[in-house]
Amino acid sequence: MMNTPMRILIVDDEPLARARIRRLLDGSDFEICGEAADGEGALVAIGRLFPDVVLLDIRMPGVDGMEVAHRLAESPQPPAVIFTTAYDEYALKAFRVNAVNYLLKPIRKEDLLQALSDARILNKAQLAGLNAPQQDEGAGQYIACRSLTGLKRVAMEDILYLQAEHKYVTVVHVEGESLCDQTLKELEQSLAPHVLRVHRNTLINQHRLDRLQRDQEGHYRVHLKGLDKGLAVSRRLVTDVKQFIEGCGRT
Repeated sequence: MMNTPMRILIVDDEPLARARIRRLLDGSDFEICGEAADGEGALVAIGRLFPDVVLLDIRMPGVDGMEVAHRLAESPQPPAVIFTTAYDEYALKAFRVNAVNYLLKPIRKEDLLQALSDARILNKAQLAGLNAPQQDEGAGQYIACRSLTGLKRVAMEDILYLQAEHKYVTVVHVEGESLCDQTLKELEQSLAPHVLRVHRNTLINQHRLDRLQRDQEGHYRVHLKGLDKGLAVSRRLVTDVKQFIEGCGRT
């Protein structure tokens, strides 16, 4: 039995941009099911055509692409969203509305095909539970980061700790390190209750907390599963960490 082609809706207020995407997809195994020139038209087309993926421009008159994505994120079974834009300042916001990718214009054919291939997998996860209620270990919760290879979504369960340095927050995770533009305070609020503050500049993934130790100089450090080094705990937060450990039944 042959696989059903992925259905693509192109949304852009520029006719030439829509035509370019059509040319890039010509001869591929993706099906273009329709087009829209603005946000309102996109929402109508999505409700009528039920595309698998929406290639969505951001800056459009009236309802812009970000607002369309916000509305789609509230749907029980939204299509995957891939932003296509000439502006990179929206990149981190893109993942916060469940966008699966972000392509900068002029779009290269290989990048577009790769993004659509990735969306074929991610869309199934999206429909199965990307927007499902959060589980105990933070499954399904992500933060948007920058890495050496570009933008990256880091899952909560993969995070070891977050540390504020200068104007960025370094996110240390199982695959390495990435930078996040959000403040540590914003991350503490958005990732609650899965993080625990151990220092004015450090949050840890509480699910990875192994033990609290005091060194010969009387300083406390927390040790995390999957991390070799210990992390400093400030004096004023030692009691909070001890109470958390006692509440979990750890010694």
